[in-house]
Amino acid sequence: MVVHLAYGKEGLPLTLPDDLPVRIIEPSYVSAAKDPHGTIIGSLRNPIGTKPLRELVGATDSVGIVFSDITRPTPNHILIPAILQELERSGVPTHRITLFNSTGTHRLNTREELESMLGADIVRTYRIVQNDARAVDQHEGVGTTRRGTIVKIHREFLHCSFKILTGFIEPHFFAGFSGGGKAVMPGLAHLDTVMRNHDARNIDSPAANWGILEGNPLREEIDEAASLVKPNFLVNVTLNKEKHITASFAGDWIHAYRKGTEFVRSTSMVRTDTLYDLVITSNAGYPLDLNLYQAVKGMSAAAKITKPGGTIVVAAECWDGVPEHGSFGRLLQEAKDPDALLTRIRSEGFRMDDQWQAHILALLVKKARIYLYTTHLSKETVRKCHLEYCPSIEKLVEEKIRELGPAIKICVLPEGPLTIPYYEP
Repeated sequence: MVVHLAYGKEGLPLTLPDDLPVRIIEPSYVSAAKDPHGTIIGSLRNPIGTKPLRELVGATDSVGIVFSDITRPTPNHILIPAILQELERSGVPTHRITLFNSTGTHRLNTREELESMLGADIVRTYRIVQNDARAVDQHEGVGTTRRGTIVKIHREFLHCSFKILTGFIEPHFFAGFSGGGKAVMPGLAHLDTVMRNHDARNIDSPAANWGILEGNPLREEIDEAASLVKPNFLVNVTLNKEKHITASFAGDWIHAYRKGTEFVRSTSMVRTDTLYDLVITSNAGYPLDLNLYQAVKGMSAAAKITKPGGTIVVAAECWDGVPEHGSFGRLLQEAKDPDALLTRIRSEGFRMDDQWQAHILALLVKKARIYLYTTHLSKETVRKCHLEYCPSIEKLVEEKIRELGPAIKICVLPEGPLTIPYYEP
């Protein structure tokens, strides 16, 4: 049996024994829209819960459009031109439009990356502002959440008279789903705001999990923070495993988003009544598997159906390293073990960027034995990050079969976190 894992740009073929019952869990396949540009245009002209975009915005507006960074497979090269086309029909001049790269706490994207995401013409024609979460004077307070988080968002975006959020929707390992208000927070937020929202108390909540919106303290604060910014319009798309657009949800930033999450829930979340000894997963390939930080999502998806003490193998290219930027690698490598890491993160007053990702990785390692297959990280680096290095997934499977016998239960998630399995006896 050959299973193709989403890995980098090319994929990774995995050969498994034919005589073993292996469960393959993938998203329900949804055909790509025949005319993706037209699909988006149609959603802009027939939105959910509001008037068409061209009737809401005028020539005197200063328009801010938020778009996803290089770590997301959002088809910005289709999405952004469609929005710009409608703005042109409304008479908004080019110089009154600014594109905001919602990097969150990630690094700034290079010009080459921006061109690959948006197209060279758009990068050359429109002003692009990238969020630097650590900048001293780039953000401005817009209010305080019920939980006491001071919401600081990119100042230039706040001063736009018409604000458009974009993105794509998939299940998210602690925010319930991606997309929606995440474009604003953490997308355009200051590091202090992100760290407060992503702190140990929220991450430890059982409700801060895949597919949960209601009662998820982290997600509810994200939406509360976004509401303080008063977005005027939202356009979120959904994708199939080939990263092709399947649907577009546009209009009121709350109602259109919820329609989109309902669609994704029905196509990307799969029930199983079995917990597995071994779960093999990817991190959905390029660009989602660019580094170990992002690969935690694939591990988290697999952990949902792994037996306590079982084994997870995640295949992630990690061409961007651990990465070098941010504190994720530092937090992992400074801790002698996962317990020490959790104790540090949960200590009173502790705050450090990327602590949420290290926190989740530590919880996962305490539940299961996690191996990483990667062509860009050394064995020593993987070990320092509290994971085990896997030079060959096939050989590891053979070892597990010898250890547990033919009754071993194996599951494969070829698309990683694009499919979220959940255990329900």
